Amino acid sequence: MGASIFNGFPFALGPTIETQTTPKTSAMTYTPKSDFLHEITQRGFLADCTDLEGLDEKFRAGTVTGYIGFDLTATSLHIGNLVQIMLLRWMQKTGHRPITLMGGGTTKVGDPSGKDEMRKILSVEQINANAEGIRQVFSNFITYGDGPTDSPLVNNADWLDKLGYIDFLRDIGKHFTINRLLAFESVKSRLDREQALSFIEFNYMLLQAYDFLELNRRYGCILQMGGSDQWGNIVSGADLIRRVVARDAYGLTTPLVTRSDGKKMGKSADGAIWLNEDMMPAYGFWQWWRNVDDADVGKFLRMFTELPIDECDRLGALEGSEINEAKVRLANEVTTLLHGADAAAAAEETAREVFEKGGVGDDLPTLALSSDDLGDGISVVQLLVRSGLVGSGKEAKRLIAENGARMNDAPLTDAGTFITASELSEPIKLSAGKKRHALVTLD
Repeated sequence: MGASIFNGFPFALGPTIETQTTPKTSAMTYTPKSDFLHEITQRGFLADCTDLEGLDEKFRAGTVTGYIGFDLTATSLHIGNLVQIMLLRWMQKTGHRPITLMGGGTTKVGDPSGKDEMRKILSVEQINANAEGIRQVFSNFITYGDGPTDSPLVNNADWLDKLGYIDFLRDIGKHFTINRLLAFESVKSRLDREQALSFIEFNYMLLQAYDFLELNRRYGCILQMGGSDQWGNIVSGADLIRRVVARDAYGLTTPLVTRSDGKKMGKSADGAIWLNEDMMPAYGFWQWWRNVDDADVGKFLRMFTELPIDECDRLGALEGSEINEAKVRLANEVTTLLHGADAAAAAEETAREVFEKGGVGDDLPTLALSSDDLGDGISVVQLLVRSGLVGSGKEAKRLIAENGARMNDAPLTDAGTFITASELSEPIKLSAGKKRHALVTLD
């Protein structure tokens, strides 16, 4: 599943799957009229669709049920997953029913899409623990319940774990050809680079297609959404629905969202920007958005907030010092959606204290040392690494040598400096550059 695992598309009983494996780029000239498709098109969520005009008619005719699946490869999702989460949110806000599919079954196999090597096989216990961590995020964006637009939170282990292998091959496998599977980009790219593709990964495509069929049967789901790397998998699911139950099914993909520097969303110099607060405190999350490049502000406001399009464009067009206020607005809006308005306000106040007053805010990421950790003293190089401000001792020493490190707002000039218990009678503020800070305390 990666950032997202599934996608879906609408085909009627039209062309066979062999003619549907490439995006219908010509169809993208159509301007959607339904609230959902019009909104996401304006905001930059739409890359390709199997039948945009046909899907638009479905959205205009009544309530549409659509889904996105999510890998359970970590205990938290990261900000790269917000593209898919916001898609589900907009579906619900415009009067339709989103399904959040947890990949408890498919994570046992591993999605080969976009991967250069086989995923690590996780234990069932770890997958279940990851599911619990990921569930914490969805309820901040999606309303769950039994109403017509309430979302069911579904785990595909409920049906995949019960599949009989021989029955599955007879009933589902007969609809797939090796020729077609080998043509999918997720397979072809691995084989072209002579990188191993395990048989278990090869089966993943069939399982994802079966998920779409099962959700269609259980919930009347006709739409699968996901990242552009999922196109082949989604097409397979839609075609399986057409072949097995003779119903229309639709698919929609989102573009790969990159920053202006060309890097993927969700990563920073220090690793992933997680959505669970126990892995990324609200202040650190807020600060990431506050520090985005000027060129990304407008795009990120459109995709990751609910501000009107005109306001997003106005803020994104600001220049000079005014763009900083737009970044604060971006950080506040996104943090409010995930952590709540109080957390966003506290993060902004902390930032103001740190940057404008030179003080120490209450919400800074904190490294709490025990007496055993401290011993007779600890080097500032270790503190910079352990606080997460740098990734290695070598990087810390380089930062100090280049006058980029500060302690309590004073320059750190000696990489051999040791901090003792007496110096930690009050919290110490460490800074890497002008924008990244952490507190060090003694428990």
